[in-house]
Amino acid sequence: MPAARAAVAGAPSGRAPAEIVAGARPVPTGLRTGIDRGFLALCLALTSLAVLVLVVLLLTVWRDGHERLGWEFLTSYASRKPADAGVKAPLWGSVWVCAICALAALPVGVGTALYLEEFARKSRLTSFIKLNISNLAGVPSIVYGLLGLTAFSRLFGLANADDPITLGNPDGLLYLQLPFGSGVLAGGLTLMLVVLPIVIVSSQEALRSVPRSLRAGSLALGATQWQTTWNITLPASVPMIMTGAILAMSRAIGEAAPILVLGVPLFIRSTPTNLMSDFTVLPLQIFDWAGRPKAGFHELAAAGILVLLAVLLAFNAVAVLIRHRLQKAA
Repeated sequence: MPAARAAVAGAPSGRAPAEIVAGARPVPTGLRTGIDRGFLALCLALTSLAVLVLVVLLLTVWRDGHERLGWEFLTSYASRKPADAGVKAPLWGSVWVCAICALAALPVGVGTALYLEEFARKSRLTSFIKLNISNLAGVPSIVYGLLGLTAFSRLFGLANADDPITLGNPDGLLYLQLPFGSGVLAGGLTLMLVVLPIVIVSSQEALRSVPRSLRAGSLALGATQWQTTWNITLPASVPMIMTGAILAMSRAIGEAAPILVLGVPLFIRSTPTNLMSDFTVLPLQIFDWAGRPKAGFHELAAAGILVLLAVLLAFNAVAVLIRHRLQKAA
């Protein structure tokens, strides 16, 4: 180490960089190969351990819950009797909430990333905004639940929750009230806050991966900045953006704390019919069943986990299919 520092320090005094590199003491090939193989073996061991733990957990859940799976379990509402309980209400609630979350988070997140990477001028303010967006990805989800409770459920106290402003027929699909209360719209927008930093950061990385030469070539041919972004940069980055969207939705579908803060009921025997309908989600129902003392409810919780994994895989499969189609089109 001292010799290396002396060599670096002596560079300005006349020694060329090539002379410094030639004079450095080489690491023995055998030692370097051994270090590489040891690090590879360590990575494989840790990966195998993680996969083994995951397989054990999945097998345990399958052992406890596969007997409860069936059409009756999917089409029955929650019940105080384990033999009659099902996941119809939380299943449809999760679908509604995740659909609203995706429709709200993806356009806003991708649009924000496009502006910050392609149009915003480089300044201290822009760097400060990017840094804070990256930090928001690590904020606990319950904090977003409190924000959603204030902003969406209570509308910052600007409207009376006991006498809300209503638009449309309460029994129809196009019904809206202000504040949103604890309906599916408030739940979806709250989950949007949870995953929005993930979507923005992943979209920024996707846009940065597009070579600058493509942008320069488009601008050199006379295209405007917007035409270059819409026709060149965005199509080239869509596959990676969809990968980030898959990760974001995987987190959203398993969140329970933000939804619980909104005051969502754990026991409900109805499915959503509009954006203001009461709802519950699979993670909350699983949490409720897992906390009960009877063994039958623990089996229901395991079966609910399997259903939640199936819904997650279905959402991911659709996103992967869209990404594949867009990648082939590009």
